Amino acid sequence: MIDQLKGIVEHKTLTYAVLFVNGVGYKLTMSINGLESLPSKGKEAHILTYLHVREDILNLFGFADEKERNVFHLLISISGIGPKLALTILSGIEPSRLKDRVIAGDVVALTSVPGVGAKTAKRIIVELKEKFMKTSDDSLGFEEGGESVSQLFRDVVNALISLGYKPNHAKKVCADLEKNGELSGELESVIKKALKQLMS
Repeated sequence: MIDQLKGIVEHKTLTYAVLFVNGVGYKLTMSINGLESLPSKGKEAHILTYLHVREDILNLFGFADEKERNVFHLLISISGIGPKLALTILSGIEPSRLKDRVIAGDVVALTSVPGVGAKTAKRIIVELKEKFMKTSDDSLGFEEGGESVSQLFRDVVNALISLGYKPNHAKKVCADLEKNGELSGELESVIKKALKQLMS
């Protein structure tokens, strides 16, 4: 599980960046907006990540900030949208504007993104409209009960999603832990508690 990386930008292309961390080069597939936000080669960068695990491949995706990663998680929770299409969407429409377009039910704006047809656009609107209406731009997907959640809550949810759990399941188990007063302490120990509940 890799939640974030801090290192030196070694290389940037139109679709990915290579970040050197303690002598190891990590290839991070990123949105155009995310890549543009990175400093130039040789400068230090802090990149949030998502590790996509499949039977035959491991792909590491990078994000400029928490807002972009949260929207990415929301997008990949929709049937038919994988990580690559989610990044394409984030390259075509930045997170806050995507939220506005979804709430407005703007199918035309969504279908202007390569790879997004009318059916996919409508599915995005149906599945995300209510979620976006309940969130502020600062959280975009991480408000529970109208209140902003803690950083530990966010970190545990992101870790569980990186391990392959669905965002709504990850958030629910963290909310349950919080209600029981168990969402405290070291990140690793809280993740173990969450996994124990998810597997019970």
